[in-house]
Amino acid sequence: MLGLATAALAVAQAWLLATAISSAFLGGADAFALRSTLVALAAVLAARAGVSWAQESVARRCSAAVKSSLRMRLLRHVATQSPVLESRQGGGPSSGEVVALATRGLDALDAYFARYLPQLVLAGLVPLVVVACLATTDLVATLTVALTVPLIPLFMILIGSATERRRQRRWDALARLSGHFLDVVAGLPTLRVFGRSGAQLERLERVTDDYRRESMATLRVAFLSAFALELAATLSVALVAVGVALRLVDGLMDLRTGLFVLILAPEAYLPLRQLGASFHSSEEGLAAADQVFRIIEAPPARGAAEAPIDGSVRPVPDLSTAEIRIEGVTVRQPGRALYAPYRASLVLRPGEVVAVAGPSGAGKSTLIDVILGLRSADSGRVVVVTPDGRSAALSAFDRNAWHRRVGWVPQHPYCFPGTAAENVKLAAPDASDAAVREAMAAVGLADLDPATRLWEGGSGLSSGQRRRLGVARALLKDGDLLILDEPTAGLDAASETTVLAAIRAAARGRDRAVLLVAHRAAALAIADRIVTIVARPEESA
Repeated sequence: MLGLATAALAVAQAWLLATAISSAFLGGADAFALRSTLVALAAVLAARAGVSWAQESVARRCSAAVKSSLRMRLLRHVATQSPVLESRQGGGPSSGEVVALATRGLDALDAYFARYLPQLVLAGLVPLVVVACLATTDLVATLTVALTVPLIPLFMILIGSATERRRQRRWDALARLSGHFLDVVAGLPTLRVFGRSGAQLERLERVTDDYRRESMATLRVAFLSAFALELAATLSVALVAVGVALRLVDGLMDLRTGLFVLILAPEAYLPLRQLGASFHSSEEGLAAADQVFRIIEAPPARGAAEAPIDGSVRPVPDLSTAEIRIEGVTVRQPGRALYAPYRASLVLRPGEVVAVAGPSGAGKSTLIDVILGLRSADSGRVVVVTPDGRSAALSAFDRNAWHRRVGWVPQHPYCFPGTAAENVKLAAPDASDAAVREAMAAVGLADLDPATRLWEGGSGLSSGQRRRLGVARALLKDGDLLILDEPTAGLDAASETTVLAAIRAAARGRDRAVLLVAHRAAALAIADRIVTIVARPEESA
């Protein structure tokens, strides 16, 4: 509607200008005699400004809505589609790529929605309206415009097809730069210790230089294509002007009609010329949007859990009285002819600590992924059996509801920016300060002030303190199942004894089922049962 209004106002402006100029030039009319025409012209100009503002406002609102929707879909996909699995497989987008997409990448869509799409509408409507109006006054100019206007979209298509690959290469270079820079910053202390920071600096310079070259090449194409479109439009308007001038000289056309054609004809080319410039400014956003859609529409990674996320076929039972049975779970490792674990079976009962042992690479962490619902097994299943004998597979439960019943300590517990207390209360935000201090004291962190400020990744704490903070977080959570992956790795003997005592107390004192992955003898000693799991090559399975 706004596009039609713009076209109609362009025609009205051209007619009023032609009328005013011809009346003043031929009829000697002064400003007072032309007051009605001038007032109408001022109103048309004001209306064009208002319509232009309305188009910009609508486009910005549309852009904000689309960007918000895409960001939510991207982050929801990354957060729910087995991120642990994808990171271990080496598939899926890197953290740096996701950050680049969710911030600068989608922000670049403003140019697409605020400039390119409105201009695309105008490019489709204005030339049609102009040609229709010219057809009522001058058939020669009408044919000239009708034949030359399609040349500009033709040039745009040819230029666009030539720049498609360059646009994608530029975005790929930016994604590589973002991901590599994030990795280097995260690992900078390690690189400094081993004297490899200089090599990474050179690598960053090379990646940055790649991005600079791709950006400059894209700009060169944009400038050259804009020149080509401007030249085509200028020559086309010149053809119209020459035809009008010849007929004016021969007396075949009156001045008002000639002025109307000369003023209106450029309006047919203007939206197309601006469309080309808007297209190049929106290329980065389009490349980012394509990448977002490739991520959110990609099929789940092999082995990704298929448990429902929204809604479930049945509620999660009370795990404080139920058994969790892992029955013959076998998982084939992607890219490797290996089953790890191979036919793992065990039973988790309330109040018991079950230790899982096995050589490195046997699939202990993979088994945890299966129990958490982050990954599905190639064979076997996880079953919950209630005291009345009813059973249900893990895949029947809502994954979020299942996670609310589970306390999990991964191999490397993550600490977020904030206070130590905020990190401990991550899964129990309503916990009291006294409960936080009690959980921290239970794992030997009584001397750590809960108000201590932590930075990204737990900077400010030792690795042992970060690990014990993760255990305290799991203990504070009111869950019925506690899963701990090497909770005492890297701890000294005294700290290990304290943490293991807290785990043992959590199992017996609150009837929690505890699954403990461990190698160290002290951790295995607190277990009621020890289950050893193995891996098996595919050809011998």
